[in-house]
Amino acid sequence: MNHSTKRKNIFLIGPMGAGKSSVGKYLAAQLDMDFYDTDEEIEKRTGVDIGWIFDLEGEMGFRKREEAVVAELAVLSNIVLATGGGTILSEECRTILRNHGVVVYLEVSLKYQETRTLNDSRRPLLRVENRQEVLEKLQGEREPLYQTVADFQVSTDKRSVRAVADDIIHWLSL
Repeated sequence: MNHSTKRKNIFLIGPMGAGKSSVGKYLAAQLDMDFYDTDEEIEKRTGVDIGWIFDLEGEMGFRKREEAVVAELAVLSNIVLATGGGTILSEECRTILRNHGVVVYLEVSLKYQETRTLNDSRRPLLRVENRQEVLEKLQGEREPLYQTVADFQVSTDKRSVRAVADDIIHWLSL
């Protein structure tokens, strides 16, 4: 039995700037699956951007919304879901992802993560002067969780969306 028939959904996890949304859209198109992004779904449902939710409800309020979206989407079939970088902080989300699909960890080095997120003002946790310190701290906290949850891991450093997606497709066919 190969990985693609073992479970019906593909969940992309990893830090901000790893390419989860870009790879997810491409992967879904290649595999004829539906694509969802947790952040986009939260924004669509609330009518406001993630930054506003962080400002008004704090990170905990945002994480509650994220848990609800993950729980709802994970029970669908034939989807690729790009999760937020902090989705794996929730034990509930980790369990849901493990139980409802194949979890792929898109890994990115701090160097590439910082470059990719430099001009993105939509990331509430990076609205600080010491971005590199924040990214290092987040990596230290989250890396073990990404490793624990992932069925497969692929680096996105110096790689195109297509190359990363092709690696995932190849792994799924094994």
